[in-house]
Amino acid sequence: MGTVGLVLVGVAAGALNSAGGGGTFVALPALVAAGLPPVTANAASTVALLPGALSGAWAYRHELGPVGPASATAMAAASALGGLVGAVALVVSAAAAFAAAVPWLLAFATAVLAVGRPLVRVVGLDLAFAARPLLGCQFVLAIYGGYFGGAVGILMVALWSIGTGLDAATGNPMRVAQLAATNLPAAALFLVASDVLSAAAPTAVVLAGALAGGYLGARVARVLPAGVLRAIVLLVAVTSTAVYIARG
Repeated sequence: MGTVGLVLVGVAAGALNSAGGGGTFVALPALVAAGLPPVTANAASTVALLPGALSGAWAYRHELGPVGPASATAMAAASALGGLVGAVALVVSAAAAFAAAVPWLLAFATAVLAVGRPLVRVVGLDLAFAARPLLGCQFVLAIYGGYFGGAVGILMVALWSIGTGLDAATGNPMRVAQLAATNLPAAALFLVASDVLSAAAPTAVVLAGALAGGYLGARVARVLPAGVLRAIVLLVAVTSTAVYIARG
């Protein structure tokens, strides 16, 4: 995949993450197609998409607030710690094991995208979590986010909806902010403890596109109907997962 293609991948991935989630479905397969091993591609994807998450969080800065009983600061701390733990798990894991797990992780994340929000609406749970259980669950999800990250934002929104009754649209700014908090320490670790720098060129190209895409996605999310956004993200997820599995 050429430079222009990777720039467009970055724009699309950053925009998806800001608008509704799913950037990993674009960035990871593209970096693998560019010749990176799966573990390196996953780490590079986290590094490349971080600026887009940060720019998306900046665009939403006036709309951030607590999640139920947990303050934004406490949620960010739980996300950052979990993201770091997940990143450590990726760095120390066997490359072959992670490569074998990627198709299953993509399939799981796609299933979450497809049924997560509808299932929450059908079940209609509101467990009224206290702050500590909510932060504990957030920490666990952030571990998954630091390790792989596909659809982790959707999982967060589902958790908040079940545990606090927070509406998905209202929670979108916090989703973007918590993704940034999860990925920041993970990306920092990958830069010093993985071989991401050996793939500096493709990572930087995707990063540049994601920076613009993250801000653009936050703007687009305000004007497009929620159903349209979910349909776009799900289409990208299904297509990318199918292509990745077909490529073997």
